[in-house]
Amino acid sequence: MSEVLIRPVQKADIETLRQIYAYYVEKTAITFEYKVPTLPEFTERIEQITATYPYLVAVKDNVVVGFAYAASFNHREAYKWAVEVTIYLDHASRGGGIGKKLYQALEKKLKFQGIQNINACISVPATNEAHVDYASMHFHEHLGYRLVGRFHSCGYKFDTWYDMVWMEKFIGTHPVPAPPLDKPKF
Repeated sequence: MSEVLIRPVQKADIETLRQIYAYYVEKTAITFEYKVPTLPEFTERIEQITATYPYLVAVKDNVVVGFAYAASFNHREAYKWAVEVTIYLDHASRGGGIGKKLYQALEKKLKFQGIQNINACISVPATNEAHVDYASMHFHEHLGYRLVGRFHSCGYKFDTWYDMVWMEKFIGTHPVPAPPLDKPKF
C-alpha cells in the first residue's frame, strides 16, 4: 500500500482540487452547489481560507486525491474559536483511510491554532435517494463528532429535497479566559 502524504495546498493543486469537487457538484447532493466554480472562483476561495485557516491536501503516488480545510463558522467575533470543516476525496479514493488522515492532520493544526470546536454541515437524504447517503455522517461519527441538529428539506437539488445535519466535535477544553488564537502560516 502506498504512503499518503498530507501537506498544505499549493497553487499547482488548485485545478486538481476543483476537478475533485466538480464530481460532487455534478453527480451528488453532498454539496448544494449547482455549478462547478470557475478556476478563478475556486482559487479565490482557497486564498480567502488560507489567510486564516489550514487547507490541506492528500497525495498518494504523487497524485492529489483529496483535500480538507477549515473556514469561519460565523463572522461574529464570539464565534472565532469555532470553525466549519470540509473534506472532499477523489470519488475513487474513498474508504481507504485517506479522509481520516486528512482530518487528523487538520484537527492537529486547528488545535495548535487555539480552535475549540469543529463543526461539520452534512447533507443527508430525506428519503432513500441516489445522490446522497449517510456515509459522511457515519464517517464523522466514527471520528468523534456528535449530531447536534437536523434541518428538514432545506436543500433542493436534482428535483429532490434534502435534509442537512450539523455535527460538532470539541478539540479544546474551553478555558476561561479563552486562549488567544494563533494565525500560523499554512
